[in-house]
Amino acid sequence: MIKQRFAAWCAIAALACAVTACKSLPDASTMTGAPGQSTPTVTTQHGELKQKQAAALLKRRWARASTDLKGLAVLEEQATGVPMIAGNAVTLLFDGPATMRAMMEAARAAKKSINLETYIFDHDEIGGQFAEILMQKRSEGVVVNIMVDGVGTLATPKEFFDRLRQAGVNVLVFNPVDPTKRPGKWALNNRDHRKIMIVDGLVAFTGGINISSTYANSSLFRSKKRPDDVSQDKVGWRDTHIKIQGPAVGALQWAFIDNWVHQDAGELPQIDYFPQLAPAGDKVVRVLATSPDHDSSIYKSLVVAIGESKKSIYLTAAYFVPDRQIVDGLIAAAKRGVDVQLVLPGVSDHGFIRHAGESFYEELLAGGVRIHQLQVAVLHAKTTVIDGMWSSIGSANIDRRSFIHNYEVNVVVLDPAFGREMEAAFKEDVVHSKEIKLDAWKRRPWSDRLREAMARLTEYWI
Repeated sequence: MIKQRFAAWCAIAALACAVTACKSLPDASTMTGAPGQSTPTVTTQHGELKQKQAAALLKRRWARASTDLKGLAVLEEQATGVPMIAGNAVTLLFDGPATMRAMMEAARAAKKSINLETYIFDHDEIGGQFAEILMQKRSEGVVVNIMVDGVGTLATPKEFFDRLRQAGVNVLVFNPVDPTKRPGKWALNNRDHRKIMIVDGLVAFTGGINISSTYANSSLFRSKKRPDDVSQDKVGWRDTHIKIQGPAVGALQWAFIDNWVHQDAGELPQIDYFPQLAPAGDKVVRVLATSPDHDSSIYKSLVVAIGESKKSIYLTAAYFVPDRQIVDGLIAAAKRGVDVQLVLPGVSDHGFIRHAGESFYEELLAGGVRIHQLQVAVLHAKTTVIDGMWSSIGSANIDRRSFIHNYEVNVVVLDPAFGREMEAAFKEDVVHSKEIKLDAWKRRPWSDRLREAMARLTEYWI
């Protein structure tokens, strides 16, 4: 099913790119404004804090930070234009089973509304279970709105969504492949790759996990199964999601509703999607919801954070086809003494993309970047932790498609305690990875080099 979906998407992307001009990523040298702002903008449940109040709050939160988090936050805000949101609880969720349990539990507890936005919603065991819960909640009077991507759900039978609609669930297919099914502007090459669920406007989930049984098998080192207990076609998936409570939930709710409205799909049912959100924790976050209409704030935040790194960059990428600025930034960081390590796929569901990413290995390795390929799990996570303080979790891959053409959402958490959790997860992945060494990599077969070169030629479109 995944291979069929990918083949269809490659054909669609090639057609779309043949008739549209290639867009470029923003210049890193123009991302941050002139100096002058000394404190990042911080919002709470009561609105934007005054500068003195924001400075006092951040001083308490970041008292033990070993890096200049306030300075980084200012630069990131100048680059993205997005304020920080205080007072949140953020819970890390690893792999599909843990995430699905948490999401289903939250959905079952819904009292007013469930808004679900996902790239893939498969007609399989997990998709069926999720659909049953949503239909049950609708029968109890809960408003349920679902937004799925037209390409991501190409393999899902129309009857599956018809059944949800008949149960009273509002289902929107985002940018359908058939232009006659799109009431507004048809944009075939712009896909909704976000994964968001908001329940009652009070709790939200986001990250890399779709609604699919593909994720039903946890990565082996987290499921505690032995490799010889699992056949090759049932290899586990390694992914990351987060659960958020607090004022930042409102930003994710707004991202969902804004996307729905811009599809010209009609009005959502009139209920209170934005309840008053009290502080639920002490995490300060930045919600970056991107669209093809603007330069990617996710890309900008990553480039700024890499450029400001002092100690470490630990990046996990399911699909890694970086542009020149990211490659140069990682190498520059390594050369100034930053510990730069990447966990990339050793087992992939898209070999073509993996080969395109591997075409960058020799340059990165020569520049001092360490590369690990995760074994015995399909890597699908998209996370970064820098200096143990700046963390990013979301749906965006490290490639031009995510940064230029897709609707994506990443959450940046600026917090030392959360950063330690992220680093621990990264180091566990490293244990279950094989490190790629420069000398050995240089000796790889010429057939591999040719495959990488061919894949690299198509890096803009994949």
